[in-house]
Amino acid sequence: MRRIADSGYSTLLVPDFPLTQPAPGPMLATVATMTDLRVGAWVYASPFRPPWLTAWEAHSLSLLTDGRFEMGIGTGRPGIDDELRDKGMPGVPPNERLARVRETVKRLRDFDGPDRYTPVAMAVSGPKARALAAEVADTVTFPLLYQSRAETARLAQDFRAVPNIELALAVPVIGDSVAPHMAPPDTDTAAVRAADALTTLPDDPAAAAEEIQRRREEIGFSYFVFGADVADRFAPVVAELAGR
Repeated sequence: MRRIADSGYSTLLVPDFPLTQPAPGPMLATVATMTDLRVGAWVYASPFRPPWLTAWEAHSLSLLTDGRFEMGIGTGRPGIDDELRDKGMPGVPPNERLARVRETVKRLRDFDGPDRYTPVAMAVSGPKARALAAEVADTVTFPLLYQSRAETARLAQDFRAVPNIELALAVPVIGDSVAPHMAPPDTDTAAVRAADALTTLPDDPAAAAEEIQRRREEIGFSYFVFGADVADRFAPVVAELAGR
């Protein structure tokens, strides 16, 4: 963790994959005591827990990290219903999942009160989720693995008109490697590149830095998320772009 912090990265994010890693809360609180990194859940899946519980954990992490925590939340990744069944939990209809996201943010604001503000990041795709994000989110990302550059740019353009929302881009595919937990292990990396999707970057750090700068200038992305598997290799990219 200290190596990542020393390399210039600003934030350490962990996914919400129960039973495959330590729970986000304890892990992020530990990281925050070891480093000066910002930390975040990327992203809580709303079907896994009641809104008040997610909000309470997020508020608690904001307190424990002296305001360095950001709560990412979404309606759940593909296959979430199978995960719920495997864990003995009931399925959650799509409309209720989005309602849980709204309720979670509302509860978080209530817990924070007037003296604290925990940033909220939302992963959105459909029009209802995008509308909610425009209303309550501070950061927005689009979990669309094979979507073309042009389509992603169109979605981003809709948010560039919304004040104070930062556009984030998760990049799970670097060259031919796929970051664990950021995309399915059977992701067709050649198809991602053929689609001119923004979920991939070149393996070469210099070429990646040039492409990131292009996405900043042309589309407005300012928050880029990479897998831990490329953290060391992409440290020079962070160093080069930090001052731009």
